[in-house]
Amino acid sequence: MRSVALSPAAREAALEAMESTELDVLVVGGGVVGGGSALDAATRGLTVGLVEARDFASGTSSRSSKLIHGGLRYLEMLDFRLVAEALKERGLLIDKLAPHLVRPVPFLYPLKHHVWERFYAGAGVALYDGLSMLSGRARGVPLHKHLTRRGARRIMPSLRKDALVGALQYYDAQVDDARHTMFLARTAASYGAHIASRARVTGLLREGERVTGAEVQDLESGRTFKVRAKQVVNATGVWTDETQALAGERGQFHVRASKGIHLVVPRDRIRGDSGLILRTEKSVLFVIPWGRHWIIGTTDTDWQLGLAHPAASAADIDYLLDHVNEVLEQPLTHADVEGVYAGLRPLLSGESESTSKLSREHAVAHTVPGLVVVAGGKYTTYRVMAKDAVDAAVHGLDAKVPASVTENVPLLGAEGFSAMKNARYQLAAQYGLHVARIEHLLGRYGSLIDELLALVAEDPTLGEPLTGAPDYLRAEVVYAASHEGARHLDDLLARRTRISIETFDRGLGACEEVAALVAPVLGWSEAQLAREVEHYRKRVEAERESQKMPDDETADSARMGAPEVVPLV
Repeated sequence: MRSVALSPAAREAALEAMESTELDVLVVGGGVVGGGSALDAATRGLTVGLVEARDFASGTSSRSSKLIHGGLRYLEMLDFRLVAEALKERGLLIDKLAPHLVRPVPFLYPLKHHVWERFYAGAGVALYDGLSMLSGRARGVPLHKHLTRRGARRIMPSLRKDALVGALQYYDAQVDDARHTMFLARTAASYGAHIASRARVTGLLREGERVTGAEVQDLESGRTFKVRAKQVVNATGVWTDETQALAGERGQFHVRASKGIHLVVPRDRIRGDSGLILRTEKSVLFVIPWGRHWIIGTTDTDWQLGLAHPAASAADIDYLLDHVNEVLEQPLTHADVEGVYAGLRPLLSGESESTSKLSREHAVAHTVPGLVVVAGGKYTTYRVMAKDAVDAAVHGLDAKVPASVTENVPLLGAEGFSAMKNARYQLAAQYGLHVARIEHLLGRYGSLIDELLALVAEDPTLGEPLTGAPDYLRAEVVYAASHEGARHLDDLLARRTRISIETFDRGLGACEEVAALVAPVLGWSEAQLAREVEHYRKRVEAERESQKMPDDETADSARMGAPEVVPLV
């Protein structure tokens, strides 16, 4: 597959193409489902456009637990179909679609009761493995095993002795959600889709009762134009109801936002070689290995405030620390927290008042002729959601359209990944980098590592680590601006890299260097460069202030103190 860069020039060309051509499908929303829908439609031979008001994955799709999993807790709810579907997708991603981005990760489930809990939980995990094998996609993830208390603490020495009587170990998988979502959009572009971020839908075009496209504002220039499309797919997640309202019609279903927050702490604060899954009174809590860090999450609370920047309050952070400290020998404190992020799950509204009991199933509806709405679901099943959405759109097209083929379409970077991984020592020697650095890059770019290393060959200073964020090379932020659609400092520090949550200073020590590196690529003036840095500093200040607030309302008010670098209105 020919690699296509999401460059500034490519964005301009995409906007021009969408304005001048009637599309078969216009996808609204650049999250994982929107990107998946654009890829699904493009690989069926349709003309496709995708517009996103902010950055790719800037909402829910960059703020998940970063797990590709079946969802053990859904077995307790007897939702076998959802679990089996998710496990099939997990296998596809590990084996074929994105082996460079998705990798297995072990988890320990501590047991607190003798006999009955081992039998009960063991039966559940055995069923989990069984459903995975029945899906035909179990390869790449080892089967579960039972452990004694001593065996569990050998793997996780930080576990308190009195916190368990034994344990189960099973496997799931993890992904950098923001990078995976960006790769979906970029792969769709490689198959001919027109992709543009910072392009906001401000209205839907109508001919009688039929939706025939959208009015789009280029937020970078302020220019507004019309995009004609035979079918429009609303894949805007927690913004589904707002986008639906542009059609002037009530939707067939509604989306309710549930807030989940996560903490990031250094790897040395918890000694162990496995993730943890812990029961809470409301749901489950994960402790997930993440490079030189741990991710701890998540909460599950109703959210009815602003959708763009959900805020984590001090109460949220205390909740996670209190629960994880119940099993740790050395308790974590606020001083151990490097990063905090909050996201909103788009749940289909139900009768229950508890958001943890709302549906994680997805729904697709042709709400009015020409407009398809897809909502709900979970990150792992994005491909199925995208397929169902495009299937619905295809019903509104006159031409005969092939069935979905995305089950057999690897993302960019997947093809040749194994061969590149085998050649990592030669690559390290060729470019003067440590093999550990090459392995890190392979896990972020796959076989596209060649494009990144070409920048280093041209300018060896780009092979040096970033000041203040040495896990990343200078070349990575330049590549993010030239090839991965990043347009602003926030895109670079929060999503193309994870510097904003992986450093105690939240990326302040790296922001000026990053801005200077990408300014020539993005055509920034000195004034724009200064504005980008100032905006990022204000964002960090507002986030830190919000995390001191006692509740959602005060936290949200504090977070809103930082303006958008590109205003949405």
